[in-house]
Amino acid sequence: MEIVSTVDELRARVRAWKQAGQRVGVVPTMGALHAGHLSLVQAARARADRVVTTVFVNPIQFDNADDLTTYPRTLEADARLLADAGVDVLYAPTAAQMYPPGFATRITVSGVSEGLCGGARPGHFDGVATVVCKLLMQTLADSAFFGEKDFQQVQVVRRMVADLDLPVEIVTCPTKREPDGLALSSRNRRLTAEQRQAALALPRTLEACARDIAAGADVAHALARATARLAAAGFDPVDYVELRAETDLRPLDAMPATTTRARLLAAAWLGTVRLIDGMPVPPPA
Repeated sequence: MEIVSTVDELRARVRAWKQAGQRVGVVPTMGALHAGHLSLVQAARARADRVVTTVFVNPIQFDNADDLTTYPRTLEADARLLADAGVDVLYAPTAAQMYPPGFATRITVSGVSEGLCGGARPGHFDGVATVVCKLLMQTLADSAFFGEKDFQQVQVVRRMVADLDLPVEIVTCPTKREPDGLALSSRNRRLTAEQRQAALALPRTLEACARDIAAGADVAHALARATARLAAAGFDPVDYVELRAETDLRPLDAMPATTTRARLLAAAWLGTVRLIDGMPVPPPA
């Protein structure tokens, strides 16, 4: 595996692959890799001839300076994992490479970026859309791979790619979880042992809420019960627990009678760690 840090180096490798008729897949990450990221690499290897993984802690998507400072950076360990996983190129640009002096462009995706994490983190998805667009253009990838845990992020990226006519396929992969059900996240390593145990209330509460809604429970009451259960488990604050349509993320106050797919989405804090999760809600039988 090669490690490159500039667009010119990256493009030279990609150009050679493209000239040989090979398809390129990219897995964008912010590092601190875990099995969830590696599952995306595996999916990319299954669909592409060459795989690029990017590691870049994107400063313009952080609304909290402390969160940016404390975000784990483990590039050497990440490189070893990616080499073992069969990645062809690790692209690890610097902030100066991504945002050189005079950089003045931001991408805003309306609609799907509003509310949920977009409401709790102003400007976050502008930063996400901008950096993902740059990475897709820099890698010239044929396909890009994202996990469903960051479901709103996936929908923002899909909307951006469609609106800007970017020639890349967006592939989503199921959320990877620990054996006890907690969604894998780079932020999990910042949890204390006590918080790690308390965190299990998030997936378990969402599972119970999804079952209740699918069984016909009043949506507003089910969401209120889930929020109260998270607060009782030690989450403070609970940013949101909401039912949204999967395609456009519009709020749902009842399960749709049509073929519209629904997803339960939540974000809540344990101390200084913000956790997110989401689960599909099966349609009524």
